[in-house]
Amino acid sequence: MAALPIDAIIQRIADLQDEIGLFASFRHNPSIFYRRPDTNVFFTAVTVFTLQNLRQAVSPEARLIIDRVGQKAALAYPDFRNKDGLNTYNFWPTRPSRHFSNGYVFRHFDHFRIPDDIDDTAMVYLTTPVLPADQQWLKQKLDQHANGSQPQKIINTYPDCRNLRAYSTWFGKNMGVDFDACALCNILFCIYHNKLPRNQHDTDSLTYLRLVVESGRYVSEPFRCAPHYARTSLIIYHLARLMAAFDIPELASIAPRLVSDGRRELTRVHNRVEQVMLSTALLWLGESVPNVPIGDIEHDFDTFHFFIAGLLTAYEQPWIRRFADRPLMQMRWQCEAHCWALVAEYLSLK
Repeated sequence: MAALPIDAIIQRIADLQDEIGLFASFRHNPSIFYRRPDTNVFFTAVTVFTLQNLRQAVSPEARLIIDRVGQKAALAYPDFRNKDGLNTYNFWPTRPSRHFSNGYVFRHFDHFRIPDDIDDTAMVYLTTPVLPADQQWLKQKLDQHANGSQPQKIINTYPDCRNLRAYSTWFGKNMGVDFDACALCNILFCIYHNKLPRNQHDTDSLTYLRLVVESGRYVSEPFRCAPHYARTSLIIYHLARLMAAFDIPELASIAPRLVSDGRRELTRVHNRVEQVMLSTALLWLGESVPNVPIGDIEHDFDTFHFFIAGLLTAYEQPWIRRFADRPLMQMRWQCEAHCWALVAEYLSLK
């Protein structure tokens, strides 16, 4: 298929939205020949977020399409709202819980039911109008679950990061504290976007992001730095998006490192969706990049994943954690609509 203009891509994305407002996604593990359709809010919300961010770069007709896509998606969001009616959101439907939707085994075990998280909550807040009182409530909720705010403190991070009062990925009381660089970028994007008051938790979250880049750990150990994304390219993308949108002095010093590592990654990855994503990150950072050929790029969608779930990530025992980054222990998520949104985002910058 020939390369498509942005407006045509946006229409294609709209055509992929189902009647209840969601975009189809799949979880799979090629190591065990596993593939299932997955009902989640994340890929719908992040696709809408990506489209809304390029709204000013498209035609008036495409803007109307983006607006309709966002309105339809918002109708589906309540299915993923906190099971007790609080204003946080879960990856999967909550009432009743449909964790590992359309599966045969994991959905029967409460062990695999996850609490609400900052990633999905940030994306829902960023793609719908939210009252100031609800924004303030979320900020307080985040503070309550940050590292050091509960008796339980983070274990699964670097020794020099364990005392950082950064935000945890999870809102659940019984879930271990978890730092994920990409999820932190998303919730910080939400906080800066809504001009919420910042405190030590925000400062320490930014410190974590700076440390994992300055130390090079995000290149050598991306799974440990961002266990739910687990690739250097994805960390670069999320950081560049945050830094391009807001003036954040605490992150200014890492821009040169992101550029040099981003350029190196661009020469190493072969999937064109990943090349598009890295090129977008470099463009956000003010760099020029060679053109990525996007003709027939949909052939690369099946080998690209944006998000993972590590089946052993939640465990804090070192002897279990040593296996957590193995591909056998991970589910990977794919979404055609989001892949197209990444392509449209790249074209809007080029």
